[in-house]
Amino acid sequence: MLVELRVKELGVIADLGLVLGPGMIALTGETGAGKTLVVEAIELLLGGRADPVLVRPGATEAVIEGRFARGEGGRDDGDDLVLARTVPVSGRSRAYINGRMSPLSALDEAAGALVDLHGQHSHQSLLSPAAQRAGLDAFAQIDPQPVANAKRARRHAVEGLNRLGGDAASRAREQDMLRFQVAEIDGTKVVAADEDDQLALEEERLADARAHRDAAAAGEAALSGDGGATDALGAVIALLAGHSPMAAVHERLRAVAIELGDIASDLCSLTESLEDDPVRLAAVRDRRQLLRQMRRKYGETLAEVLDYGESARLRLAELDSYEQQASHLEQARDQAARDLADAETSVGHQRRAAAPQLAAAIERQLRTLAMPKARLEVVVGDDRAGEDVSWLLSANPGEAARPLSKVASGGELARTMLAVRLVLGGIGPTDGPTDGPTGGATDRGAATLVFDEVDAGVGGEAALAVGRALADLARHHQVLVVTHLPQVAAFADQQIAVYKDEIDGRTVAKVQRLDETARVVELSRMLSGQPDSAAARRHAEELLALAQQGGSRPRATRTALL
Repeated sequence: MLVELRVKELGVIADLGLVLGPGMIALTGETGAGKTLVVEAIELLLGGRADPVLVRPGATEAVIEGRFARGEGGRDDGDDLVLARTVPVSGRSRAYINGRMSPLSALDEAAGALVDLHGQHSHQSLLSPAAQRAGLDAFAQIDPQPVANAKRARRHAVEGLNRLGGDAASRAREQDMLRFQVAEIDGTKVVAADEDDQLALEEERLADARAHRDAAAAGEAALSGDGGATDALGAVIALLAGHSPMAAVHERLRAVAIELGDIASDLCSLTESLEDDPVRLAAVRDRRQLLRQMRRKYGETLAEVLDYGESARLRLAELDSYEQQASHLEQARDQAARDLADAETSVGHQRRAAAPQLAAAIERQLRTLAMPKARLEVVVGDDRAGEDVSWLLSANPGEAARPLSKVASGGELARTMLAVRLVLGGIGPTDGPTDGPTGGATDRGAATLVFDEVDAGVGGEAALAVGRALADLARHHQVLVVTHLPQVAAFADQQIAVYKDEIDGRTVAKVQRLDETARVVELSRMLSGQPDSAAARRHAEELLALAQQGGSRPRATRTALL
């Protein structure tokens, strides 16, 4: 639900802020006061086309911000979505989501499911073929999931067969290659993933055995030979013995002497063990060369070589059991194809049976909305499942039915969308069958519905019907309607007047939330153009009383001005 809107420097709007509540909200005011600019601001928040001409003269850019509550029923549960859009006089428009700069397309992705605009604006989810098919399914309570499940099962079976391999010759070639690779890797008998690192250390030790041995012997001689470090250290220890101030140093030197003796012994052992072994050295070098060949073929490291061998072994086992697996997958594919045919036939039959009922239900609603001659067709394609669903409208006698997206009149389209919403929301009479589609499918759709031009060409009793229909729709949605008709505005939970003021010689659009008294005055103006007329006020009071009698839900009071 849209809970807060701020618009700056857009057309005649200098700085306008609204905090919006649930229910039906009517925007009223004189023509040109800026009502439609509020709707255009919302459309810009949804990624609509930005025209720099909309920027208020003298300003560098227009800024629109909106906060949406995504909790149940518009409840503020901390999961708010904040969108912002800037439209500069020159340069590219910018978009922000929760304070972060985002691609323009992300606005529609973020809030497209939250708001639907109906009227002269392009953002209308029910115009897409997928939404029209989903609308028919919702009306007829058709479950398309069996079709989706069968398609998925068939796809998995076909993909499995493709993975197994195509013709017998190609499978045989792959099996021969995999057997060779597995045998080669297994024949290498890699001890561990770090075997080459260990062999490198051994090769270095064997290749320089003489130099290592000479270094160890020289070190041992320097430590334990005549006049070596051990003798010198022993002399120092003897000098300090018996001198109590030197006791601590004496003990430390004794420990060093012991350590030197151990080191000299280790060097002696190394001198004896470091022998030339040209046979072992050649074997190590040959082994390392073999491991390098394996890495060139199967991976950069021995770990990757081992992984490749395991994958090849699994694939070979899969191919060796081809006949069994292929038979199983072919059976699964054929069963999925039969399931798909059955599911598509069933869904297609249901869609074709429900299409005229949905069309008739919408036409009944249109008759109450001042479109008595409107004709709506729900056309289902010839494919087995009837996936290609399109809604066609002929608003007037003699006109050919055209796709809803091609309907030129914003008012007619808005009223058609209102009728659709009422039917899919299970609101209003349907006269449908009791054992089939009832028109009562719950299609809550977007939380916020915006209607502009919905009352174009409407008057009298039909205007009351439009107002009543919008109020009924507001039981399940936040409904924002721009209207010139007092009969429609009277049904609103909140009414906001948009008016022009002059500040420093410039025209500025302002808004005012109307209390009950102010609503009477505004409705009087809308009725007669004379807000001070006593007769008009009496009529306005009668309209408000009639509207209150027409709905039983509690009046919302949350709308406020920033």
